[in-house]
Amino acid sequence: MTALRIDVVNGPNANLYGLDPSGPYGSLTLADIGARCEAKAAGFGATLRFRQSNHEGVLIDWIQAARTEADGVIINAASLSYGSIGLLDALSALGKPAFQVHVSNVFKREKLRHFSPLSAAVTGCIIGAGPMGYELAIEALVAQLRGEV
Repeated sequence: MTALRIDVVNGPNANLYGLDPSGPYGSLTLADIGARCEAKAAGFGATLRFRQSNHEGVLIDWIQAARTEADGVIINAASLSYGSIGLLDALSALGKPAFQVHVSNVFKREKLRHFSPLSAAVTGCIIGAGPMGYELAIEALVAQLRGEV
């Protein structure tokens, strides 16, 4: 059996995680989260590509590339979750399982964060589980890819 390939795509300002431990994102840096995700994926025998960009077009390019380079995608589109039609279209065209992660509980934040158009194009959403949400998304994606759910 070929190892599963998972792409994790992070959007604007996720590179700032961990800089304000009192904020909604906690004390783990994005590098810390990436290392935890790599360990989680390895436990399933999967490979993981963990990336971040502050540029919408780069995120779209990565999702399009995942059509041939990955078996599934996990996306934390950050602020682009609430209005990027380009990301919505890229996820809709992916043709593979995808999970959306929101590190914070968006329903306890500003009303503008209560709806994400991207949710319509993904297999599932993990919301408010903190950085562990990424690991939960990996577990859910692997189960989906293996036909266990």
